[in-house]
Amino acid sequence: MSTVTALRQPAVDYLDALLTSQPQLPASPWARINALRGEAVAHLDGLAMPTLRDEEWRFTDLAPLTRLSFEPVRSASPLLAADIAPFYLDDIPHRLVFIDGIYTPQLSSQTTESGMVLTSLSAIGAEHAVAIEAQIGRHQATSDNVFAALNTAFLHDAAVIIVPRNVEFAAPVHVLFIATQAGVASYPRCLLVAESGSSVTLIEDYVALQDKPYLINPVTEIVLADQAHVKHVRVQRDSQQAFHIANCAVSVGRTGHYQSVSIAMGAQISRYDLNVLLAEGAECAVDGLALIADSQLADTHTRIDHAKPHGVSRQLHKCIAGDSAHAVFNGKVMVRQGAQHTDSVQSSRNLLLSAKAQVDTKPELEIFADDVKCAHGATVGQLDVEEVFYLKSRGLSDGAARSLLTYAFAGEIIDRIHVASLKHQLQRRVLTQTGSQP
Repeated sequence: MSTVTALRQPAVDYLDALLTSQPQLPASPWARINALRGEAVAHLDGLAMPTLRDEEWRFTDLAPLTRLSFEPVRSASPLLAADIAPFYLDDIPHRLVFIDGIYTPQLSSQTTESGMVLTSLSAIGAEHAVAIEAQIGRHQATSDNVFAALNTAFLHDAAVIIVPRNVEFAAPVHVLFIATQAGVASYPRCLLVAESGSSVTLIEDYVALQDKPYLINPVTEIVLADQAHVKHVRVQRDSQQAFHIANCAVSVGRTGHYQSVSIAMGAQISRYDLNVLLAEGAECAVDGLALIADSQLADTHTRIDHAKPHGVSRQLHKCIAGDSAHAVFNGKVMVRQGAQHTDSVQSSRNLLLSAKAQVDTKPELEIFADDVKCAHGATVGQLDVEEVFYLKSRGLSDGAARSLLTYAFAGEIIDRIHVASLKHQLQRRVLTQTGSQP
């Protein structure tokens, strides 16, 4: 057996175990879903779990994941509204709730306001079949992505949001994924379609009601037609023992605008791959924050693809790592041939709170056009000792001074969330987590 084969064999066996543990899904009434499942299973035959020998995963060791076995979710836990009330956002009336990946209508609030579709794939009417089948599975590739292929192979239900043409849906939509069971694997799915000239805010929220290990493997597809506007807030606050491996694919039509803020706080190991494809004149603002401690690992990979001219992209990603935590950021901006007059700025700023914490950051530009304005940069450092001294001279303790400065560093990203209740929850979480560390 070759060295490479020997290293990869446990990962292959682990992938096989995940596949064989899943019970046979019933045929979907959606022909497109059945076809997607078949394609994903075929792709999995040629894929393996990534290892440190894979360039895209060289900082993220999945060995702790492959040492565990996970059973499929067979039924949702019977929760009441009071059980999940701490995760409700008081200023958001529209909510879809999934418990361990299973849609829970009694805890959700569907709507058809202004022609809006807010429901699950299993509950959606046939009149929306054309829109769904035209988009689901069209944007997230599975041929070279083992986790996206796993999600698609087990695709059964999904959160579905469709915003009609020229409708500005003022109230945000909250899609809440709640983990309640230990030792299980779940595969949430979300599809947002914003038709031409429409506007909506999506909050994609992952929370836990227990602190044991589990695997959650989401896929989100967001489609903006011409001149559509989407604000996307993604919050990952899973169990500290969880494994969260997620993919998000975004397609932005001509002169559309996509604004994203992603926050990663939970999970033992988390990975978020975000791919944004920009049409002519499209704009995106992609910001993120990873706030981790203990021995957590948070890995964020982004790719902003300027496929056509006159695109604009802005990105600010921050990592705060304490104790023995390890944060990873890899951000690529691609400017394709012919995508002239692209304007792109990318920044990676990182804060180490202890001597054992680690951040690996790699901002990238790949440019094939000659009339562009692009810049990127990265910094990794510790708290400024002079700023700490100044606050201590004003009466703060050393711990309070460090906590305040760390909170201010994180606050720049959290302040970009314009949903008051969620912003307040995250501010409290950051204040709790950013205490003094040696």
